[in-house]
Amino acid sequence: MGSVLSRVTAEQRRQAASIVEDLVSVLALGGVTLPSIAVDWEFGRRTGTYLVDLGAARPLELLRVLDLLRKGLRYERLTYDD
Repeated sequence: MGSVLSRVTAEQRRQAASIVEDLVSVLALGGVTLPSIAVDWEFGRRTGTYLVDLGAARPLELLRVLDLLRKGLRYERLTYDD
């Protein structure tokens, strides 16, 4: 059964790994490092659903993430409300 689940979830594993890589890259461009971000591979192996664990982060790092998200939302509203 493990090999069947492995074949069925191969694309989910690739997608989860790619998303983590992209998120780490984008956050780094914004000056943010989340040291514990990772795919929860064990949960995925047991359930077939791969979760991204953002892990623990210092409050200052999360404030920077919030700042970047707010700026992105403001930009999106300006761009799409025209």
